[in-house]
Amino acid sequence: MSSHPSSSALALDIVLLRTFLSVVDLRGFAAAADRLALTPSAVSGHIKRLEESLGTRLLQRTTRQLDMTPAGETLYTYARNILDLEQEVRARLRGESSAGRLVIGASEDFAGTWLAQVLQVFRRGHPGIAIELRVGITTELLRQQAEGELDVVFGKRCARIEDDSELLWEEPLVWAFAEHTALPSDEPVPLSVFPEPCVYRESAINALAAADIDWRLAFESRSMAGCLAAAQAGFAVSPVAQSQLRHGLRAVDESEGLPPLATARFHAFTGKPTPMTRALVDAVREVGRRRRFASD
Repeated sequence: MSSHPSSSALALDIVLLRTFLSVVDLRGFAAAADRLALTPSAVSGHIKRLEESLGTRLLQRTTRQLDMTPAGETLYTYARNILDLEQEVRARLRGESSAGRLVIGASEDFAGTWLAQVLQVFRRGHPGIAIELRVGITTELLRQQAEGELDVVFGKRCARIEDDSELLWEEPLVWAFAEHTALPSDEPVPLSVFPEPCVYRESAINALAAADIDWRLAFESRSMAGCLAAAQAGFAVSPVAQSQLRHGLRAVDESEGLPPLATARFHAFTGKPTPMTRALVDAVREVGRRRRFASD
């Protein structure tokens, strides 16, 4: 494959770019085919045509995984911007830029860490959409969605469950504690956790029980900020997703006697998807990809 295509070959077909983004975002040809209502062979053909037009390979494919090449990484960023601009132009020409409303439910860790970046991406194509945010525990938010109160829920789980949710990314859970403070080794592990039901709390207690380590409930709060403050003060250790670590906190490693935790899985629950909820989920996925979180 030539690395120096002619200038005429560099014309970018927006259909091919859309296919490329879908393959990368969904991490597979079959999933992209379902999203785009195409056959897997048609998706493969789109990628081949795009690579030929650019004169470079964009994807590295093996039997187990799909990764972008350095050229693919570069194209991904530009392609996302191109499609966002196309979407915005279409919306403005249809007079849709100032209409619409979404009611979103999100767990506090998602809202506190990811939401600002997500909204920045989302507003490029939907600058006039009004958004109402409700923050809470995933189980409660899903109940509200079932009652028709929420359009989409962004929540977390620590186990693989077959349902209609869409896995966005995975990241490790860690034990968060004060950055320059040693964890007490001669007493039960002091825990800072959410009230039940909470997947992080459940993961921590199960891990400690499996390792036969004594623990005590030292701090309980419905606020992630509260739990992290207790950890930052050296008052208690808190199980959190790795992305929640901030200045003043560190991840306690196994050398200090704490067992490994489960993996946190962030999901989108869209119920009855609409173009707006789909666009919002895509914005979340883009933000997760920028942080190099995978959804395998």
